Amino acid sequence: MRKIKFFKSVETELSALESEINQWIESEGVELVSVTGNISPQTHLQTAPDTFSVSDVLVILTYEVPHGKA
Repeated sequence: MRKIKFFKSVETELSALESEINQWIESEGVELVSVTGNISPQTHLQTAPDTFSVSDVLVILTYEVPHGKA
């Protein structure tokens, strides 16, 4: 059976997001079918004219659930 899993973070924490995803894959023992990601456009902070806020990052995993697990 195929399922999906969402992971959300911000662009300044990509290394932590990568670790979280890899740990989840290992702990669940799933087989990945596909990985899709998206980074949102940066938002201009009105209180700081020369800076932008960090962008949100969304990673979507499609995975196969091993037989016997659901």
